[in-house]
Amino acid sequence: MAQDSVGFFSAYQFWMQKLSVWDQASTLETRQDACLHLPRFQEFLRQMYEVLKEMDSNTIIERFPTIGQLLAKTCWNPFILAFDESQKILIWCLCCLINKEPQNSEESKLNSWTRGLLSHILSAFRFDAKEVGLFTQGLEFTPADYYPGLLKNMVLSLVSELRENHLNGFNTQRRIVPEKIRLLSRICIPLVTLPDIEPLVEALLTYHGHEPQEVLWPEFFDAVNEAFLLKKISLPESAVVCLWLRHLPSLEKATLHLFEKLISSARNFLRRIECFLKDSLLPEAACHPAIFRVVDEMFRYALLETNGAPEVIATIQVFTGCFVEALGKKNKQLKFTFKTYFPYGSPSLVMVLLQHPKEIPQELWHQPLKHISEMLREIVEDQTHRSYGGPFECWFLFIHFGGWADIAAEQLVMSEAEPPEALLWLLAFSYSPRDGSLQRAQTMVEVKAVLVRLKKLLRSPSLSAKDLQAAAAESRDRDPRPPLCQQLIRRLLLNFLLWTPRAHVIAREVLTLMAPTDELAHEMTGFLDQTLYRWDHLRMEATRPRKLARELLAELRPAGTAV
Repeated sequence: MAQDSVGFFSAYQFWMQKLSVWDQASTLETRQDACLHLPRFQEFLRQMYEVLKEMDSNTIIERFPTIGQLLAKTCWNPFILAFDESQKILIWCLCCLINKEPQNSEESKLNSWTRGLLSHILSAFRFDAKEVGLFTQGLEFTPADYYPGLLKNMVLSLVSELRENHLNGFNTQRRIVPEKIRLLSRICIPLVTLPDIEPLVEALLTYHGHEPQEVLWPEFFDAVNEAFLLKKISLPESAVVCLWLRHLPSLEKATLHLFEKLISSARNFLRRIECFLKDSLLPEAACHPAIFRVVDEMFRYALLETNGAPEVIATIQVFTGCFVEALGKKNKQLKFTFKTYFPYGSPSLVMVLLQHPKEIPQELWHQPLKHISEMLREIVEDQTHRSYGGPFECWFLFIHFGGWADIAAEQLVMSEAEPPEALLWLLAFSYSPRDGSLQRAQTMVEVKAVLVRLKKLLRSPSLSAKDLQAAAAESRDRDPRPPLCQQLIRRLLLNFLLWTPRAHVIAREVLTLMAPTDELAHEMTGFLDQTLYRWDHLRMEATRPRKLARELLAELRPAGTAV
């Protein structure tokens, strides 16, 4: 308790000095300093009231001889009176000084002085209490109705002034000086979460003057961004886009906030990732190329830092899907080419990848797949196309639209014809982009051999889990398969289970053999979830495979580790 008293007296001295500085000089710096300290000062007022209410007025004066100076300086500071509940708490503190039965002239003077301060606080900065009372009574308003209305009108007036200033352009006679706008943004820093202030916050964010440098305070952007991310403030998309365009740290923090939500959540299935993304407004905001490029670069770094983690790849694909959807809705407003969003990619390749599979008949899917494979292979393996980056840049572009790789895997399993080399190359590249031509060719040989063995099983009179395991097993006369090649073959085997009716009855047994560890179970869970998500977006009529995928996912889900 003694420690608390020491802390309070220390705070008391600190704020006494601050108030003296603010009172002695009304400069831009002192006003800005006052606005930055408003939340802390209000907390001090609360603490002071808790101390004062336990004492009578004589004890208060004895313990705090300078209390009158502190309260007087506070009452005459308009920023303090306008902030949140400071005015109300200050009234409580002043009421503690009033002696109900004054015994001498000193106590009577103190009462009179205290009532004078109370009258000033209730005067709404311009009228005395009696005039305010008559005015509000004549309009049938109570003070509780009047003061919030006064705040709203003040905010609307400032909003109108900002918008008019924006429209006037270089008409200097009616323009607000940049210093005033800058000060206004500083004053708003502690107030951004108040609902009545939201129109002013929006007007400041969307205000564009003709100054060569940013006029709004960086701390204002920080405060608004923090409030938006924590759902303490609601802003339209246009205001959020302006916030992120004008203040790069806010955009970076918003993207990192999304990453933190994805990492901290238990197990993120793609539907949940999609909800997180849409709730963040990042895909919609990314319709502006400058925002897209920043977010995409952060995805690139996340991919490199995690060494191509499947969860990061899946998030990039879902983000791209949401982004393309938002882009489609804003198609008429767009003034940017796709080259602006993907500057390192071949424009013709980008246009093919942007085609949504559901817009193409299923029996014709092999055509865009073949075209994508040929263009990628030419860029990756032909030295004359280095202007589009190396293998990593091509792969990074391709995984944005990674659904095409999954469709290629399904086409290879479902087709009875010889596995096309173009589809084999596309799958090998999508799983092992760092491989050279010889390594990739070896992966294609391995995959083709497994596919041939699977197709032979379809013609056999019986089908067992051990047969499938043997078909996917490594050849003893060759070197062990690289891990990514093994992963690709496991996915082909899962596709075989989903699309081959005869394999449905042994699917659970095969899954037990394929996923004996938590790590492999996690991999299978991710694949099945990704498959279901893609089918939903393609609106595919695959009733039996969809039902089996859900059943297998339900069995694997408890074993899947957290993202």
